[in-house]
Amino acid sequence: MTKGDEARRLVRKFASGVLATQSLQFPGYPYASSLPFCTDQQGRVVVLISHLAEHTQNADRDPKTGFLVSALTRDLQEQARVSMIGDIAPLDAAAIASRYLRYFPQARQYLQIGGFRFFRIEPRSLRYIAGFGSIHTIAAESYLAPRYPISNSEDDIIEHMNAEHAHNLVDYCLHARGKAPASAAMIGVDCDGFDVRADGEMLRIEFAGEVKDAGEVRTELVRLAQASRA
Repeated sequence: MTKGDEARRLVRKFASGVLATQSLQFPGYPYASSLPFCTDQQGRVVVLISHLAEHTQNADRDPKTGFLVSALTRDLQEQARVSMIGDIAPLDAAAIASRYLRYFPQARQYLQIGGFRFFRIEPRSLRYIAGFGSIHTIAAESYLAPRYPISNSEDDIIEHMNAEHAHNLVDYCLHARGKAPASAAMIGVDCDGFDVRADGEMLRIEFAGEVKDAGEVRTELVRLAQASRA
């Protein structure tokens, strides 16, 4: 696994990060705030922002942006984290809305109100700190996942797993994350792993390697099921 793959997998583990845009009110200075996000199939950050938000006004004028994911602990220097720079731009809601709303169903009310837009960050370079003294600069092309066929199968996989294999999802949570939820539902799947909402908590479960299509996802899920029963 490359450092780019490691960085992408780390970003996917987070549900919120810090977005920094170029301030329109104070030119030359960054404006930063934390907000929820999900990734698309290639690992790009997707956020939902109000048209009234300062970030929207800033992004409409200057797309240059930064984004940071990091655990909030006392030992920050020991924690793995990723800081990326890139260009932020509006994204067609049809391309991402169903995926984003599975992660953040409460955002549906914002879309109903109107005035909210999806934005996606196209990364240019990333700084991946795997731990103290382990620092890596990663080019965007090394970070982004290829356009695998799995992106066209995500909805079908999720529907099948939640309808036919809900008990397996509970087992995966215990085996991979040490959690024993009363119920669990898959909310997203990509080449690196899948996300489960377990008793209201979002859990990330990684695949052993990259998967490219629905068949390879099935192989990984069967492997996990067997390991969960061992």
